[in-house]
Amino acid sequence: MTMQTPTKPAKKPVGPIRGFFKGISSLLKGMGVTFKYFVHPSTVVTQQYPENRETLKMPDRARIRLSMPHDENGYHKCTGCHICEDACPNRSITVVDRKNATTKRQEIDHFIWRMDSCTFCNLCVVVCPFTALKMHGDFENSVYDRRLLIYNLNRYAGPAAPALAKIEDPEERKRNIDERGVYSGLIPMNGSAIAGVRACGKPPESEKVRVTEDDIKGESP
Repeated sequence: MTMQTPTKPAKKPVGPIRGFFKGISSLLKGMGVTFKYFVHPSTVVTQQYPENRETLKMPDRARIRLSMPHDENGYHKCTGCHICEDACPNRSITVVDRKNATTKRQEIDHFIWRMDSCTFCNLCVVVCPFTALKMHGDFENSVYDRRLLIYNLNRYAGPAAPALAKIEDPEERKRNIDERGVYSGLIPMNGSAIAGVRACGKPPESEKVRVTEDDIKGESP
């Protein structure tokens, strides 16, 4: 003996009059939200970009751009330990280190970040034992050439801030650091091809891009 599954009764088609009033009801609900925002403009959640560019503030936890904060003296905390590089799930970070000629200790030479392949997972910031990295909300990063999204984060090559603070002689401190630019190092804009990105012709020394305060947005501690 087989049992038949009861079938649901077919829905009755909506008549034209009922459909008309249902549409009007739906329209009034939507217009009610719009009228609420019109009467109480402070409750509007939509950002009027780019008109509000001067006052727009991204959330503190926004993950849009990786940076290496530098203190008031222009020193960073990165020691070149490679922990962030090992934690990156898709190899968007490349840390190039060197040996200090005087102390023979390991120090950072270039910190290369590929924004073009970064997933903004924040793992590099979380695992850094020296709080040398930070994600901030600078979202205006559109470019016409993807090679411009691969750049160097450290302004100088040399010891981290705590080690430099121990050097009392200012001249000796200067001899321990070398200036680095946003597009210096083993990156396409400096003549080095990397996986999936062809190299740009290596620029002459006089045309190399130097880091400025405008280039490093939001990198204060």
